[in-house]
Amino acid sequence: MRLFGRRTRDAPRNRWEGGVAFPFGDTASGKKVNERTAMTVTAVYACVRILSEAIASLPLHVYRYKEGGGKERCVDHPLYFLLHDEASPEMTSFLLRETMMAHLLLWGNAYAQIIRDGRGQVISLHPLLPNKMTVDRDDAGRLVYLYLKDSQQIPLRREDVLHIPGLGFDGLVGYSPIAMSKNAVGLALATEEFGATFFGNGANPGGVLESPGVISDPERLKASWHSQFSKGNAHSIAVLEEGLKFHTIGIPNDQAQFLETRKFQLTEIARIFRVPPSMIADLDRATFSNIEHLSLDFVKFTLGPWVARWEACLRQALLLPGEKRSVFIKFNLDGLLRGSYKERMDGYAVGIQNGFFSINDVRELEDLNPAPRGDVDRANGNMRSLEALDAAGNSIELEDTS
Repeated sequence: MRLFGRRTRDAPRNRWEGGVAFPFGDTASGKKVNERTAMTVTAVYACVRILSEAIASLPLHVYRYKEGGGKERCVDHPLYFLLHDEASPEMTSFLLRETMMAHLLLWGNAYAQIIRDGRGQVISLHPLLPNKMTVDRDDAGRLVYLYLKDSQQIPLRREDVLHIPGLGFDGLVGYSPIAMSKNAVGLALATEEFGATFFGNGANPGGVLESPGVISDPERLKASWHSQFSKGNAHSIAVLEEGLKFHTIGIPNDQAQFLETRKFQLTEIARIFRVPPSMIADLDRATFSNIEHLSLDFVKFTLGPWVARWEACLRQALLLPGEKRSVFIKFNLDGLLRGSYKERMDGYAVGIQNGFFSINDVRELEDLNPAPRGDVDRANGNMRSLEALDAAGNSIELEDTS
């Protein structure tokens, strides 16, 4: 059987089911929640989009450790072009990482099939849908991935799958954040549907018609009332005959705390994905000073763990066994951690004056071409070593005694 151009081995005869039954389904609010319905909530969509685009837009490079210390970028490594530019002839690296990160945030797992050449080098990566993948073990205890395609389960070897699991309990399969937080998402769906229905009815609450006598045909009266005063005719003037009275029985929005609930659900969903509320346009408590710190916290405490998870899984699945000790894959977060222009220039000046930055180091950080003779390390002349100061002090003492 084929997925994207490579024949796989037959499925193991004896295996135990390793799938995870996520607690999807109806919630306490009565709304059915799954990955696709959750994306109809604007806060969920915003969080997934922010994190997916952030991971996809980060520079991703392949490095090699240099003899004697340090590292160098390996632009000639076969993985460099795949991870930095094009993951396959039909998908860019940005699109692959964006898609897989969305899968990771919604399903708790991200999968991609690895296509290799005869030497074992990776030549392309193709994302796989998490809801069609089952992680099992064969009779020897080896991991095997079963992908459902055209009503058939196609087995994939461990070395043919890039698997990035999220938070889980067994270390093999991640749990879906949406499934774990289905009641919070369900409440957001319920309040959104309530608001849409309420305003679709002309922002008029429901009620009852009271008659002092017996109504001969109540269904006809009900249908007549709806035809005259629902939706497009919601604000028409009602003329009540034969002593009819209208009584409101709906709860007004201010008493139901509709807006407060909607705002709280924004914070609740942002908490699930560890995204600052200000990044999903909830600016109630945002100021010019704290937004910058929230952005730095987002890079360190939200993107940082995701980046570490990606780097470890990419290294384990894509690098050949013989090069894992000398080659590594790393995202570059420096661009997101950069401060304002003045702060950067002040920091560069301190670095150059103290000798741990050269001019070309700074120009590279600012995406500028190197300058002639810009690789020379410089330092202030008044910075002297302790040995030199000690030698100078001894010479002064000798001069005084003479």
